[in-house]
Amino acid sequence: MFHDIKKIGNVYFVLVALTFVVLDGFHSIDALAASTANVLNGQTMGTMYRVKVNAIKPIDTGQLKKEIDDHLELINQSMSPYLADSEISRFNALTQIDQRLRVSPDFWNVMLTAKRIYQLTDGTWDGTAAPLVNLWGFGPKKKAARVPSQKTIRALLPTIGFDLIDMEKGRWLGKKKQNVTLDLSSIAKGYAVDRVAQLLKEKGFENYLVDIGGEVFAAGHRLDGHPWRVGINRPQRQAPLDAVYQIVSLSGKALATSGDYRNYFKSGGRFYGHILDPRSGYPVNNGVVSVSILANTCVFADGLATGVMVMGVEKGLDLVEHLDQVECLIVTQGSDGRLRDHFSKGFIAERPH
Repeated sequence: MFHDIKKIGNVYFVLVALTFVVLDGFHSIDALAASTANVLNGQTMGTMYRVKVNAIKPIDTGQLKKEIDDHLELINQSMSPYLADSEISRFNALTQIDQRLRVSPDFWNVMLTAKRIYQLTDGTWDGTAAPLVNLWGFGPKKKAARVPSQKTIRALLPTIGFDLIDMEKGRWLGKKKQNVTLDLSSIAKGYAVDRVAQLLKEKGFENYLVDIGGEVFAAGHRLDGHPWRVGINRPQRQAPLDAVYQIVSLSGKALATSGDYRNYFKSGGRFYGHILDPRSGYPVNNGVVSVSILANTCVFADGLATGVMVMGVEKGLDLVEHLDQVECLIVTQGSDGRLRDHFSKGFIAERPH
């Protein structure tokens, strides 16, 4: 079942933290089409992927999977901070502010989206925030759960800020401060979804669903003619990993969700989640437990979901309502443990039966 794969993805995320961020799981509930659709499964970016293609004529699934894997490997080779020779690692290794690195079109495209999200959210999403993530123990090398000192947090803040990255014509990147580092993990997975979807479109497929670690893009419809149906996890710490909270019909859109209820620690009677406000250096504490974004591209939905989660309900909804073809569902949890939904005007979902 699809949710088993997503369940693995969620557990992997909890264990590996922010290797490539799996902020929340999705699972397909189109059981009517599952027995006859072309389904390709694999691994990438520390999580699982699943591609479902509905085609009238038989397709060479082995060849298609190879092409998908090749695309994903190129993206991983470009943006993985775990590979010493990746583009992002080579950028982070720059030691002088007058040094420049020319990056690939894929990397540049992600940077353009990253810059836009950073500006739209007033810095609540920031691709330079990895030092803070590591400080709080949510990075790839897990540390003992503890609250860092205010002094330590403040010492890092001058190195945080996407505007400390120079982006120059010709796909050249540089630093305005020597110790600034990039980590695009929180949107690279969404970009990978978009690239696979683009590959399928270029091959002439019209009906398909691409899911990489819970970030989803769907085109066309299922074999029964209905839109693809994607479940959003129930955003509560005690909920089963495969518990469905809302169901979204998806066609020609991407859906990404951010949440802080799977990766956290408790100290002094308070829960500290892995979603940080890069401006203050502290985990968000605004009552928001989950944000789902519908958008034309998964890379944009991926980053915006995190940014809106930090912004909170009022500012987050206001931002989304001013963006064309973007919708959101923000879920808050009160002190009584009850969940409350906050929809943008065009977000349509249904509760599972």
